[in-house]
Parts: sequence; C-alpha cells; structure tokens
Amino acid sequence: MRFQLLAVGQKMPHWVSEGYAEYEKRMPPECPLQLKEIPAAKRGKQVNIRQWQDEEAERLLTAIPAQAHVVALDQHGKSWSTEALALQIQQWMTLGQDIALLVGGPDGLSEAVRQRANQVWSLSPLTLPHPLVRVVLAEQLYRAMMILRNHPYHK
Repeated sequence: MRFQLLAVGQKMPHWVSEGYAEYEKRMPPECPLQLKEIPAAKRGKQVNIRQWQDEEAERLLTAIPAQAHVVALDQHGKSWSTEALALQIQQWMTLGQDIALLVGGPDGLSEAVRQRANQVWSLSPLTLPHPLVRVVLAEQLYRAMMILRNHPYHK
C-alpha cells in the first residue's frame, strides 16, 4: 500500500518542504508516502472562491490514482486520535489499494472532492494553513505506523 498525498500548492516555504521530507523518508518501505503537488488556481483581484475551488477540484480529481481509496482532509470530517489512525491504517491495508490523501488549497476543498472521497478526515477542528497540513499529516502517518510496529517513537 502506498500513501499518495495530493496537495494543492507549489513552491512551499523551505520549512514545509524540509519538515515533510523528513517524515516521508522515515516511512517504512511497505507504506511509502509520496507527494504530488497540484497547481493552485490563479487568484486575481476579483474574489471567486467557488471558481478557484472548482478549478483545483478538477486538478485533484484528475490526479487520483486509479483504484485508490480516497480520503479528503477537511476540518468538518471525522477526527481520529493517533491510535485510531493506526487502526484505520490497518483497515486500509486490508483493502489492497493505495490511499490518496487530498489536501485543498487556501480556500479548502470543493463539495465535488468531498463527494468523491471514500472518507473525510479532519486533522483538527482548527483551521490549519494548508502548507502546515503536509507536515502534520506526514508526521501523524509516520507516528501511526510506528504504533503498528510497537516502536517507541510514540511514547
């Protein structure tokens, strides 16, 4: 099983790229984490959030690997403790599918993306900046994998 992180936004600050890369390289070989950056919609002077979300949704939905189990990250989704995430990963492993984790841009995900998702997951009830989500998500996936391996990282 592979984790495919599809995240809107490119050219992240150095600290985001560095933080994400650290946990990406720590992931066990049987469950690698791969990032695919999706170009954000071009924002102009006129605010049209729905149009921007729709453009980004089209790019995200097109990038989903065939046969992947889709998990959209949205603050209104279901929240899991780290231990519950570890159990969720065990369940995902039984599916025999890759897991596509979808992270929206600054304006979040469109309804079309949430509808396409097999699951909607909330990292926090807080509104997190979308670049930070990459780092938090990578760390939590790594931590959950270490729980499954009885590794002391989680302690």
